[in-house]
Amino acid sequence: MATPRSARTRSAEAQRLLDLLNALGTTTFRQLLWQRASELDLTFAQSQVLFYVTDHPGCHMGDVAKAFGVTLPAVTHIIDRLEEKQFVLRGDHPADRRVYLLEPTRQGKALVQEIHTMQMRGVEDVLKRMAAGDRQRVIKGLEALVDAAAEAVKS
Repeated sequence: MATPRSARTRSAEAQRLLDLLNALGTTTFRQLLWQRASELDLTFAQSQVLFYVTDHPGCHMGDVAKAFGVTLPAVTHIIDRLEEKQFVLRGDHPADRRVYLLEPTRQGKALVQEIHTMQMRGVEDVLKRMAAGDRQRVIKGLEALVDAAAEAVKS
């Protein structure tokens, strides 16, 4: 049974974690990363869906909706915008006319590669400023955090 003190400690830790994640999300390397996307009038949601489609070519719109925990109409709107920008193609499913298969275009793949390269440079620039032991502890801690979050979703 959790004591009031341990509950307060967890609450303080949760607040500190949120503060740190927010600080990380607003750092310069993240701002530079999404500067390129905004130059193309690409929203964060559109860029995330483009990354997903590039990683899962031939996926269905329902797959994307499930992956992001959003409705099919929300995904349809995002895919419409990505199609207009010529980053994604929506094709017919050979066996089911109600289903669309999604494929990144050459421009879409190139943009994902460009943004990924910017992400890697930004993170590498941050990591080189840290001691090797600190880097390993951060990675281990984040792995534990992701595992715990996955478990929390299951329960």
